[in-house]
Amino acid sequence: MQTTTRRTRRPWTSYAVGAAVAAALLATTACEEDNANGPEETAPPTPSVSQQSSPAPDDATGGDDATDGDDAAGTDLCTMEDLTFATSNYGERGKPVRHVMVVATNSSDKECEVRNAPEIMLGDAQGPAPVMEGTEADEPFTLAPGDKAYAGVLATGGNRDTYEVTFMTLTLGSPGGEAEAEEPIELEMPTEGSFQADDGQRVTGWQPTEGLAMRPVTQS
Repeated sequence: MQTTTRRTRRPWTSYAVGAAVAAALLATTACEEDNANGPEETAPPTPSVSQQSSPAPDDATGGDDATDGDDAAGTDLCTMEDLTFATSNYGERGKPVRHVMVVATNSSDKECEVRNAPEIMLGDAQGPAPVMEGTEADEPFTLAPGDKAYAGVLATGGNRDTYEVTFMTLTLGSPGGEAEAEEPIELEMPTEGSFQADDGQRVTGWQPTEGLAMRPVTQS
């Protein structure tokens, strides 16, 4: 009698499970080797002293500002002591005085500035002659020693009520507003005797030329 040998087959599931476990072990081993052999992460290099930011340097012009302090302060305003004054009849000879030119000369040994308008009183007026609108210089201007500034006076503006002027006074007022007005001085008269004035009297602002000062007056 012939004997048959039978081989027992193992289930496929056992092989599948074993293969999966082996694959997982291989993957884990590979990751560990990569982590062990891979490059280490390093912190960014610390910048050298020359690369580190340093405080901003001082303003290079600081020293110049300190040395230019006098220039930054500007030129002083002219005072009554810096100037001498003169008047003249700005009209036809022999005609009644109606237009008066006032000249201020820098008689000091330093530069000074004039601005705004002089305060001029014609005789016994109740106050200084009003300033003609638009006749003041836009900016102060400098008088070197010997330079002149000009202002024009309109004595009569055509009003009926007139009065006799036997003296004139002038002060610079307080053109910069920094100090009280200086005491007025009496001006030399532009003509012998007296002349007439009325409530239409006006004065112009200081100007650097005769024409700029007198043109508004003579055209009124």
